[in-house]
Amino acid sequence: VQLAESGGGSVQAGGSLRLSCAASEYSTRRWGMAWFRQVPGKEREGVAALDWFGTPHYAGYGNSRFTISPEDAKNTLVLEMNNLTPEDTAMYFCAADCHDVGAGPFVESNYAIWGQGTQVTVSS
Repeated sequence: VQLAESGGGSVQAGGSLRLSCAASEYSTRRWGMAWFRQVPGKEREGVAALDWFGTPHYAGYGNSRFTISPEDAKNTLVLEMNNLTPEDTAMYFCAADCHDVGAGPFVESNYAIWGQGTQVTVSS
């Protein structure tokens, strides 16, 4: 399975973006999936994740502003981001793994498959 992100772009503070992560093939297996982000010179950090049971997990800074959800019919994972701030500027990556990630949804090593990323830039 390969992942491809899309939907990044440039917005002003307070704006919204909808990121998509498309899987290259349909699978009946359960997956743990997540969005991470990275700013140059800093470590990659978790944004939001869905575990095996479809339970969402959110990093503290994104809670109530971000929503992660699956579009099963399209083999796609979506991240809705609202009320964006310049601090949200980063490259956003999609990640997936066939193991349950619920115990560590924002641990990078829990994910075996990564996309190439999509850039999000928020101006003040």
